[in-house]
This record gives sequence, structure tokens and C-alpha cells, in this order.
Amino acid sequence: MKSKLSPFLWSGTVMVLALALTLYVATREKLFFEENQVVSPDISLGPVTAYFFGVVVVMGLILFIIPLSKLRWIFRALFTLMFAWGVFIVIALILPPAVAYPVAIIAGMTWLFWDRIWLHDLLLLITLSGAGAVFGFLFSPWTFIIFMLVIAVYDVVAVRFGFMVWMADKLSESATMPAFVFSKKIKDWRLRLKNIRVGDLKKEEPDRREYAILGGGDIGFPLMLTGSVFFAAGLASAMLVGVFALMGLMSAFPIQLLWLKGKPMPALPPIAFLSLIGFVIASRFLS
Repeated sequence: MKSKLSPFLWSGTVMVLALALTLYVATREKLFFEENQVVSPDISLGPVTAYFFGVVVVMGLILFIIPLSKLRWIFRALFTLMFAWGVFIVIALILPPAVAYPVAIIAGMTWLFWDRIWLHDLLLLITLSGAGAVFGFLFSPWTFIIFMLVIAVYDVVAVRFGFMVWMADKLSESATMPAFVFSKKIKDWRLRLKNIRVGDLKKEEPDRREYAILGGGDIGFPLMLTGSVFFAAGLASAMLVGVFALMGLMSAFPIQLLWLKGKPMPALPPIAFLSLIGFVIASRFLS
């Protein structure tokens, strides 16, 4: 039972910590925007949806056509830059740029040459929290909710036909995964990412798996929505939407365990649906 609950507890912990950090960053960010009279561009649904699916298509073609031996260090360099950016966004709100820049560079380079599972998860949490606050500012809540619902449909289709698992497995071969890795054994958190192969996990019986994988989008998208709600409707509404997003994430685990019998589960549909309910309630009672 403890083994089965481990991914559930770790995912909930990550979501709570990421929501708290996102709202903290968004609060500091809002002060900066107000002081400099920066106004949200309120990006429309069409461009962001086209961009998302364009990235998915291009990434799929690259992984299918080009051998991973030629892509490994390109992907690792991109992840290094991504993690350095995320750390900088968060640290720069607390410390001066002269300190934030070297800290961010050190964080990214440490991951590049010492990519332990615990470090990967920590840097991914920080990066997604920073992205939630920054990109949440660019969208209205309704625009992003509709976008999440569209991506939720894609998530179901991609998991159903194996595309999502195939892409995650290819990325795991290059020791780069836009996902959280939760180990059942504390000692295994010190292992490097190259020890994790998504394809191998799928072949194992659910009760025998030593690791669980949670897609970064299952955390990142609700963080962006929470950030968007914060800038549009305030802290109370954002916290309520975050709670409902957490409930959506938590509901994915009993569905996977009891209904899908351990098969890959697209977590974004329940997250998006309950986030929508949370936002409707917030708009009705907290606005």
C-alpha cells in the first residue's frame, strides 16, 4: 500500500510546493509590472494553440528522423538553458542580478554534469513555477482554460495511441525528460537520469515498478492557469483554482490504479475539468 501511495503523495507534494512558489513569484512580479505600468498582452487562443501543436509535430519528426546519438547533447543543452532560466526568474526577484545570474548558471551546469533525479525534480519544479508566473501573465484565464481543455483532448489521444509514451521514452534515452521522476526507494533519488527508461517502466507490472513518471505539463499547465487567475482576479481566486487543480491531479491516481490497472494515464483531463469548475466558482463567489 505504501508503495502504491508513493507517487500519489509525491505528486501532491510537488503540486502544492509549485503552486506556493508560483503565487510567490507572481506576487513579486505583479509589483514590478505595476511599478513599470506593464499591461498583459492577453494572447489569443489561436496562436498559442498553433505554436503548441507545431512544437509537438516538429519534436516528433526530429525524434523519428534524427538518431538520438546526434541529439543527446543538443537536448541536454536546451534543458540546461531552461533550468538556468527558471532559477534566474525566481532568484532575481529576491537577490540582485549580479547574484542571480551566477546562481542560475551554476544550477544549470550542475544539472548538465550531475543530473541526479532529486536535482532534476527540484530544478523542474522551480522552472515550472517561474514559467507559471511569467506566462500566466500573458493570458486571460478563460483563454488558458480553453487551451487546457484542447490540450487535455490531445493528451487522451496521444496516450491512447502511444505517441506520448514513445516521445517520453525517446527523450529518456538522451537523459532528458520534461517530467518528474518519483522513486519508491529514497536511495534511488541519487541515481542519474540515464538510469530511467520510460519504455522499460511500461513493460513492468505496476506493482513492480521502482519509479513513477509525472509529466511536466500536468504541473506546468495548472500553474500557468493559476498565475493567469492571480493577475486577473486576485490571490483568493488563484488559490481556489489551485486547490481544484490539485484535486484533479489527485483524482488521476485512483483512476489509473482502479480503472486502467496501472496503464499510462493522461492526468491533464481531470486537472483541466476541475480547474474549470474551480474558476467558475471563484468567478461566482470571489469576484
